[in-house]
Amino acid sequence: MLRFDDVLAAKERLRGAAHRTPVMTSRQFNEAAGCEVYFKCENLQRAGAFKFRGAYNALASLDEETRRRGVIAYSSGNHAQAVALAAKLFCAPAVLVMPQDAPKAKAAATRDYGAEIVFYDRYTENRAGIGARIAAERGLTMIPPYDDYRVMAGQATAAVELIEDVPELDDLLVPTSGSGLLAGSAVAVRTLRPGARVYGVEPEEGNDTLLSLRRGERITIEVPRTIADGLQVTTPGELTFPIVRELVEDILLVSDREIIDAMRFMLERMKIVVEPSGAVGAAAVRNRKTDFAGRRVGVILSGGNVDMEKLSAYLKSD
Repeated sequence: MLRFDDVLAAKERLRGAAHRTPVMTSRQFNEAAGCEVYFKCENLQRAGAFKFRGAYNALASLDEETRRRGVIAYSSGNHAQAVALAAKLFCAPAVLVMPQDAPKAKAAATRDYGAEIVFYDRYTENRAGIGARIAAERGLTMIPPYDDYRVMAGQATAAVELIEDVPELDDLLVPTSGSGLLAGSAVAVRTLRPGARVYGVEPEEGNDTLLSLRRGERITIEVPRTIADGLQVTTPGELTFPIVRELVEDILLVSDREIIDAMRFMLERMKIVVEPSGAVGAAAVRNRKTDFAGRRVGVILSGGNVDMEKLSAYLKSD
């Protein structure tokens, strides 16, 4: 089980390595949502997403000999970039298994950090199996994108910082797929703000966590067709799901149209770029997916890595 002491240890490891990202507000957004909203801008984190926190903490937890042999991870993009950057900082080789349709910007950044990329078809091939095979062949250490307590602990530090900056939060909304950020955030909130409610947010087409909670066990869905490419995991994590089941209030769903509208608002009014996966929490509170009236709501904007061509297409899709 993930302990809050693990989160505090991760916070120390990340000191001086990760950015302490800003918390932003918008009067117009608050008026539309009917509550006070505080955005934790992990779109401004190193490598463009919260994933750097978990990846760096995981690599920092390895001994030097293990790092020297190298690491491997699988990811649709943000975790890939994070592991590639963390590995570069530790002078460790890195191999990333990425889908062929990963956003070009994410693949390019991963390469620029010096990592090797192995592409696969997310609709017909199993990325975990590919990663395990390569790890065994080359003697590499796997850095999972979410189902790892070291990764969860690092990711939870975003929620810790948000609560330090806004200690009177009533609710926290967290994008979720494998639920590493959600599980870690829930552990942080239970300790630092035990009366607050924690919600996960998924795209309507990728509702595996919601269905799993309703059934009381992990279920697997088809690879979802959604613009939120970072939330296309088909089942919650084995380690993350028990934490989510115990500590999370509920899972909220948003449509691709609602995601685009939230992205547009933040770009036009707040002057920040947020990728579709990172905007789901903002979409949920803006569209009042549950009763937030008069409450202080924290929203983690989990990433800002979006291809400019795709962003332009989204904004023209009205």
